[in-house]
Amino acid sequence: MKLDQLLISQYKNNKESLLNFTPKVNIFVGDNGAGKTNILDAIYYLSFCKSPFNTLDNNNILHNESHFMIRGEYSNHENGNDKVMISYAKGDRKKIKRNDKEYDRIADHIGEFPLVIISPMDSTLIIGGSEERRKYIDGVISQFDRQYLNTLLNYNKVLQQRNVTLKTMAKDRNSDFSFIEILDSQLVEYGMEIYKKRTEFLVDYIPLIKEYYQFISNEKESAGINYRSQLNSDSFANLLKENHQRDLVLRHTSIGIHRDDLIFELDNYAIKKQGSQGQQKSFLIALKTAQFEYTRNKKGYKPLLLLDDIFDKLDYKRVKQLMKLVSRNEFGQIFITDTNIERIKRIFLEIDVDKNIFTVVEGNISKE
Repeated sequence: MKLDQLLISQYKNNKESLLNFTPKVNIFVGDNGAGKTNILDAIYYLSFCKSPFNTLDNNNILHNESHFMIRGEYSNHENGNDKVMISYAKGDRKKIKRNDKEYDRIADHIGEFPLVIISPMDSTLIIGGSEERRKYIDGVISQFDRQYLNTLLNYNKVLQQRNVTLKTMAKDRNSDFSFIEILDSQLVEYGMEIYKKRTEFLVDYIPLIKEYYQFISNEKESAGINYRSQLNSDSFANLLKENHQRDLVLRHTSIGIHRDDLIFELDNYAIKKQGSQGQQKSFLIALKTAQFEYTRNKKGYKPLLLLDDIFDKLDYKRVKQLMKLVSRNEFGQIFITDTNIERIKRIFLEIDVDKNIFTVVEGNISKE
């Protein structure tokens, strides 16, 4: 899949731009705050119908304007060409059209134009809490398994109802767990399905992360993920029953897949505690390039790859290895932002790949 043309109108700090892209590497260079990331933001929006950096659409409209519009023209060898247009106006609903036909549900569009983005925001996956990592893994699985998303939503509904019941029981000093036991059976049904699919996903995913991290680091360290779940030690049903009294005192459910965590490791130590900034960034790049390959394998074609300001805190050798990696044939179209034009030229001097370089100044874009 390739994005051949992008039209941005009144989005973020961009008044209007019409851009034509090469099928391989497209690079946007400019100072911090110039609007480079806003271009990647617009490309992401066409795939997920939201910004990766600001979910409030009113804040994505150019200052003093009332609406924005983004349009992309895609080509795919198997399915021909597609036009996607998304528009939003203050006080109105968001409109998404594919080949001039509006979607009934936004959810029907998600996953149709897959992409993977690597950005400085990814650091929260390492330094943030377990919720960030659960959200990440759930998001990746949900792109290919809509039943998984429905199961997750059902689990959270039952979990919320169980927590409300526990609070009411504690307030009323009620120790009758008969209704809690009914909720337990539902929680076990949904939770075990989620646990199973997370486990199966990681079996396929972890070897990809190991492979890509070794390439980026020139095989200096070995990367991995330790899936920590309370369900690893006992059945979900037993754990819930054993903790009835504890949950009543706490007034919330202390056991379940909503407490799972992913421990990112290098050479079997937690990268959150001991990894350098360069190692952490290399791990995140390996994590996302593994997501790229996983997506490609599931979809049967190459998603777009967006690399936002990823060269800082990486030494030149790792940057060079990364660019060699993503320039290989198994990767498709790539969009990159950077602040240093000389660094970009030096990197690609030794890599034979078709590329376009655009300069961005205060939202205005020109091709080198």
